[in-house]
This record gives sequence, C-alpha cells and structure tokens, in this order.
Amino acid sequence: MGIEPGDILQNQLLTKLNNNQVVSSMSIRLVKGVEIAQIAKTAGFDSIYIDLEHSSFSLETTSQICMAALNIGLAPFVRVPANSPEWISRVLDIGALGIIAPHIRNGKEAQEVVAAAKFPPKGGRSAAGALPHLEYRSFPATKLYPVMNANTMVIVQFESVESLDHAEEIIATQGVDIVLIGTNDLTADMGIAGQYDHPRLKEAYQLTISLCQKYHKWCGVGGLASRPDLVDQFVKMGARYVSTGTDIGFLIAIATEKANQVKQIQT
Repeated sequence: MGIEPGDILQNQLLTKLNNNQVVSSMSIRLVKGVEIAQIAKTAGFDSIYIDLEHSSFSLETTSQICMAALNIGLAPFVRVPANSPEWISRVLDIGALGIIAPHIRNGKEAQEVVAAAKFPPKGGRSAAGALPHLEYRSFPATKLYPVMNANTMVIVQFESVESLDHAEEIIATQGVDIVLIGTNDLTADMGIAGQYDHPRLKEAYQLTISLCQKYHKWCGVGGLASRPDLVDQFVKMGARYVSTGTDIGFLIAIATEKANQVKQIQT
C-alpha cells in the first residue's frame, strides 16, 4: 500500500483545537532566518504566523520559514497584506498551512477568502503541482484536495465595528475556521484606542465567542500581549487561539529587562 497524503500532512494545531485545547502562536516580523521556527517550537508554541501585512519579508523568506516549521510539526500561518487570490494562493503554495485575512468586514469578503484558500469543490484555488506540505510528492486531485482542504486553515480578523455588525454572517461562512480579534485596530475603530478595560471590548469578545461556539468555530485573541489578565479572561470565556506577540516585542522586552538589571547593580 502506497503513501497517502494524510500520512504526510497532519495539522497538530487543528487536532488540539478539536480537542478543545488552547493553542498559542508567535508572530514573526523581524527574524528572517529559518532558525526562528525551531526557536518557537522549543519555546512551546503551537504555531507561528509570518506577518506580511506589517513587515518587509519576501515570499522567498516566507517560504523557507514555513517549510522549516512544517518539518518540525509547527503550524505555519501567513497574514497576507491583501485578501486577494494572488496573495492567498501564493503563500499557501509555498508552505503556509493557513492564512490570516485582516480587516474582514462582511460575509461576502469571508466567502472570497475561503474561495481563494480552498481547492474545489470548496473553493476555486488553482492546482499548483507538487506542494512542500506533502514533501513535493504528486497525488491525484481526488486524494490531494480533500486532505489539503481539511488541513488548510482560514483565519479571519475582526478589526472594525463593521466586522461586529456582520459577525454572524462572517462566522457562519463555511470554510472559516478561526475568528481572530485584532484588539488594537478594533478599539481604535470603536474610538476607544488602547482602552482594553472598556466594556465595549469585552462585549465584542463575548459576541464573537458566542457565535463561534454556535457555529463550531474558534475565537482567537490578538493584540493583548501586554495584558495577560485579559487573555486569561477571554480564554475562560471560550477563546481558544492566542496570538501572544511578536518576535521583535519579545526581543525588546527581554533585552530591556537585562539592561535594567545591570543598571541597578550597585558598585
């Protein structure tokens, strides 16, 4: 019996989510070496996401990091700079196991993202030949497409009041897996930028979590690296995906701490 696509590609993050476990992710904006994937894995993260919306990373660098992550069982996602088929299909073809689509405002936009990310019959993604996810092995479409569709995750972001106004139609969209709340952009659009304790933010999380539970999707927490207390609160409410912060944020934080430790030494 030959090797099947499902023997090679197994999305461990998706397995954890299906078992109602909380998963963590680290955003990558600074480190361009493939070593960052192993560092994230060693640190205990379940996934990484390369932020092409807010970085200067090339597609070549993105591909190398994604493939390094795939090889060690770490789920690599990419936040695309535009929710267009040209960006979505390319990052998936070069190794991403899912995409993060920013600024989704309604169900139509969510449907378009799913269509770009999924192979037929669930979408219109074009065949790209042998894929790094399957060790560049070739499989017939009848075997390839179901496995890739099942393991490729679509994460949409709520970053505006309009997103909340259309929350149910977005979350109900077939093919959407996770709704990641971009807390900073959302509070800014609400006119309460940075006011993380504002009751409107909690209401937004409660609405999103409730609808995700209704439609058997998952809610994600983003932009709250400085407020682990709120992350804890939203996870207890039902959120299951946590974006913990960026590589540059982690580096600055620990470097500042170490520099201050030396400054405080009394001679």
